[in-house]
Amino acid sequence: MNLRSIRIWLWVAVVALGLTAITAAALLRQPGQAGFGKGVYSLVDQNGQPVDQSMLVGHPSALFFGFTHCPDVCPTTMAEMSSWFESLGDQGKDLRAYFVTIDPERDTPQILGDYVSWVSDRITGVTGTPEEIAKIAKAWGIYYQKVPLDGGGYTMDHTASVFLVDRQGEFQGTIAYGESQATALEKLRNLLAKS
Repeated sequence: MNLRSIRIWLWVAVVALGLTAITAAALLRQPGQAGFGKGVYSLVDQNGQPVDQSMLVGHPSALFFGFTHCPDVCPTTMAEMSSWFESLGDQGKDLRAYFVTIDPERDTPQILGDYVSWVSDRITGVTGTPEEIAKIAKAWGIYYQKVPLDGGGYTMDHTASVFLVDRQGEFQGTIAYGESQATALEKLRNLLAKS
């Protein structure tokens, strides 16, 4: 299998995973169902400062799970986040974003800091031990898996949606990978209006 075929299959997998996450999130958001996004975990931000589940309380948030060695999905999503912040202007001044790595073996606080700093000072990089990353990923229903590459090294398959969280830390919906700018901004404005 050549590199082009591998990339195509990886894109198909990313889209399928994104649709699965959106469906699961919608099902979990039904009235009478609780617990989605809830958990207890002990992580660190890109400055080495401790963070936990309370990081999502007190302001509306956009939460994304990815990794700094990601070739396509993560840099694209980060660029979109930057564009969202710019388009929202003062209306989005309370919105915060979190980039949680699913590759803590490589993504140290310093590497995350370098990675998020090119996007916005309102995006916080989050890492931790593999066990603590597994806890937050489980709380949010995130799929991720290490995929070995020919010649050594690895990449990561992962859920590609951005999760929207209100001021109380409650899940309010997703922005799918590749969703239009207009739709994403409408969802963010609805989130900000509720918060």
